[in-house]
Amino acid sequence: MPNLGIPELLLIFAIVVLVFGAGKIPQLGKGLGDGIRNFKEAMKGGSEGPGKDDKTPK
Repeated sequence: MPNLGIPELLLIFAIVVLVFGAGKIPQLGKGLGDGIRNFKEAMKGGSEGPGKDDKTPK
């Protein structure tokens, strides 16, 4: 597996910006973070279902 240095990472980031646009980058990061968080919660067994994080008053 080749090592990724700073020039390679900058090139990958530039391609991502060209493909998705600068406005979509924060949305992609948020979606990725949410997915990782949900995966970790599911692996711990702490997930109680989709309504666990609802902040709506009951």
